[in-house]
Amino acid sequence: MTPGLAPRLAKLIRQDVQSMHAYAVQDATGLLKMDAMENPHRLPAALQAKLGQRLGAVELNRYPGSRLDDLRQALARHAQMPEGFGLMLGNGSDELISLLAMACDRPGATIVAPVPGFVMYAMSAQLQGLNFVGVPLTADFELDEAAMLAAIEEHQPAIVFLAYPNNPTANLWDDAAIERIVAAAPGLVVMDEAYQPFASRSYIARVARHGHVLLMRTLSKFGLAGVRLGYMMGPAALVAEIDKVRPPYNISVLNAECALFALEHADVFDAQAADLRAQRDALLPALRALGLTVWKSDANMVLVRIPGEDGRAQAVFEGMKARGVLVKNVSKMHPLLANCLRLTVGSADDNAQMLRALQQSL
Repeated sequence: MTPGLAPRLAKLIRQDVQSMHAYAVQDATGLLKMDAMENPHRLPAALQAKLGQRLGAVELNRYPGSRLDDLRQALARHAQMPEGFGLMLGNGSDELISLLAMACDRPGATIVAPVPGFVMYAMSAQLQGLNFVGVPLTADFELDEAAMLAAIEEHQPAIVFLAYPNNPTANLWDDAAIERIVAAAPGLVVMDEAYQPFASRSYIARVARHGHVLLMRTLSKFGLAGVRLGYMMGPAALVAEIDKVRPPYNISVLNAECALFALEHADVFDAQAADLRAQRDALLPALRALGLTVWKSDANMVLVRIPGEDGRAQAVFEGMKARGVLVKNVSKMHPLLANCLRLTVGSADDNAQMLRALQQSL
């Protein structure tokens, strides 16, 4: 029972929910926030003023309406969505993952995903009452193709999630292995491209080859983490079925207008992503020069392993925090991540401050 919860109320809450831990968001007050893969760049002042005028004119007294259709069309153009596909909006990718689990919640249904991976795949499965099977990556965080195919054969999953690139390892996996997994999957395959603005390749050109593959993206890494807007594309008839479980007004008029405004100024956000890719390319050798194990990144984050005895990552994490820089200690998330920290790629100044704190904490 949850401490402090009255027994008569505890009886109302599912036992598995009481034993869970809520998704933790670290307190970043007074710290340089390098833990959540946020875009460090804000809108230029002139665009801030224009956006303020746009938002001031929004009809807040009305439920969201046809403007959401405008947003779906704008996102379809931006993503170069294939013909015959439909697009579904979510309150961030998190909601889309939950809605997928809800739509596929049949007795005995299973979700399969590589681990370590995005924690919401397993959490959504548990909350919806689906089985979750995590298939460990290799020691270098590559797909274990044989193990994935064996898990698919054994469990016949309703959904296979493949993050492309993966979180927290930041890498893209072998395309040939992905295609064999897609071919073997009896249910849905969801390609999660949350970090697409920073990746060297996308699945969008191949998604139309398969009638059971969905592609999911978010505007969080585009530069709108505070707007909470994700979208999912796939064969129109398939998306229409999943869309039936979506709450009717899950996207606010303010979120929709912000997203439309950003897409109208996509060149600004594209330039920001290009800067972050350049900063990442400069950050990788600087991290290796500190004697860390550093993995190649196709995202706006870098996974590093701290040398030394077990628990060293926590000590370095605390040292960096004491020096005003907050990163993510992922060393306890999975055995493969032992002594690993996940670092967000920021501006040149942010990265310099992070490197100083890291060097002083080693």
